[in-house]
Amino acid sequence: MSDLEPASSSLSSSPLNTKTPWVHSSVHAKRARITTNVDGVLPIDKPYGCSSYDVIRRLKRTFGFRKIGHAGTLDPLATGLLLIVLGKATKASQTLMCGTKTYEGVIQLGVETTTYDREGEVTQTRPTDGITEEIIRTVLQSFLGDQYQQPPIFSAKKINGIPLYKLARKGQEPKTTPNFITIFQCDLLNYDAPNLHLRVRCSKGTYIRSLAHDIGEKLNCGGHLAQLRRTRIGKFSVEQAVPLDALLQEPTLLKKYLVLLDMSGEK
Repeated sequence: MSDLEPASSSLSSSPLNTKTPWVHSSVHAKRARITTNVDGVLPIDKPYGCSSYDVIRRLKRTFGFRKIGHAGTLDPLATGLLLIVLGKATKASQTLMCGTKTYEGVIQLGVETTTYDREGEVTQTRPTDGITEEIIRTVLQSFLGDQYQQPPIFSAKKINGIPLYKLARKGQEPKTTPNFITIFQCDLLNYDAPNLHLRVRCSKGTYIRSLAHDIGEKLNCGGHLAQLRRTRIGKFSVEQAVPLDALLQEPTLLKKYLVLLDMSGEK
């Protein structure tokens, strides 16, 4: 799932309560079929509406990478930093995934959904009267530290090799094992009722959708994740990332944004 730069500009591309479809680029003239042995990390600024696999598929089609993966999934709803690993650097994906992640997001209070985000069906609405910034800050601080977190039923987490979301779509509710996580920072950036803007710095395995749901429950009004942007993974920042569409339209940008890794010890 997962520091984001100022929310006012970073999150504006996906307006609240709008299911904007992801528009695939039609620019094909500048494709560069690259089959070289590239070993490195390519920081991508993922747009709203596409899955992490969509990003890999489009890069593979454009550049012809033989070995490609990513270091940490971003939901289609989310934007921001997605680390693409290439060549021998795919062996470093697990190490990269363990890096601390930072997000900025918006929780819409008073509305609960099946998926814990705005893509799901509304299951309940509750009033948000009486909720103040002081109350919110107290609740956010209560989530700091080590804890077990229940993953959303609509997630890519697998049970017996089957993603939970596939089981959920069949109406099943399998028992899931909570993830052991750490939340290092959970700060209120702004409260424009009913929208709560926050920054979260957390460990691998943290679902911000679950955190949004749990925050809503603790505030006794419910809530769901309306926007999310990942801004940092370990030492990598979204400021180092190339927007996906820009790279696909101008493949020569690859050289500028590729971070080479020393994989001399790998076979």
